[in-house]
Amino acid sequence: MSLTSSLGARPARSPFNRIVSTAVAAGLLAGLALTAVQTVQVAPIILQAETYEQAAPVAPAAPVPHAHADAAAHAHHHEHEHEHDHEHAGWKPENGAERTLYTILANVTMGVACALLLCAALTVAGARPTWRQGLLWSAASYLVFFVAPSLGLPPELPGTSAAPLGQRQIWWALTALSTAGGLALMAFGRGSMRFVGGLVLLAAPHLAGAPQPLVQSRAAPEELAHAFVIASALANAAFWLVLGWLTAFFFKKFA
Repeated sequence: MSLTSSLGARPARSPFNRIVSTAVAAGLLAGLALTAVQTVQVAPIILQAETYEQAAPVAPAAPVPHAHADAAAHAHHHEHEHEHDHEHAGWKPENGAERTLYTILANVTMGVACALLLCAALTVAGARPTWRQGLLWSAASYLVFFVAPSLGLPPELPGTSAAPLGQRQIWWALTALSTAGGLALMAFGRGSMRFVGGLVLLAAPHLAGAPQPLVQSRAAPEELAHAFVIASALANAAFWLVLGWLTAFFFKKFA
């Protein structure tokens, strides 16, 4: 081997470095693209809904009988402590540059994590890193992580009542896993019954039902809530399609 060829040779990139490099590059760009779409489509709706939430009237306290005065005072004390803790736990960034910065950070972090999942799927499946494969896997991910969970728990505006957070998180995770399993069974399974099994997995979480609040309430008008669902769906669709294309592009580039 000549000295020139030795100096000019580039070291082979390991599979791990290839996956990490692809995820960082694709996730960063896709996260920035999602932020841009959200700024135009989603953020104005959220800001408008927050004005309805802040303007929502507070129901006056009902008269308390003397016999229950001590119990009511005790309950009021704990309610005051809960509200005080909620004020500290419910911190959110200020509107403007601070809110945009935190949105970018969250979207880029999510983009890198989702790109890692796509890279792992492409590697395990042995798929060729073409833009068609990237879009195919990203479309499946969109169904798994947004469409299927949104059928039971649609995106909610500020001021909308919701079931306890823990119950919603468990249902969301089970729905995503069930949807991913159903799609994988129909795509890679063998035998005619794979379609029946896949459909059962797809339908199971929705037949069980998503957790719902005891009382349905919404501060914003229903038309605004529908607009928010549509805007969120379009923003997430754009995010996943861009992420799939970029993941396939960088996955092939860093080979």
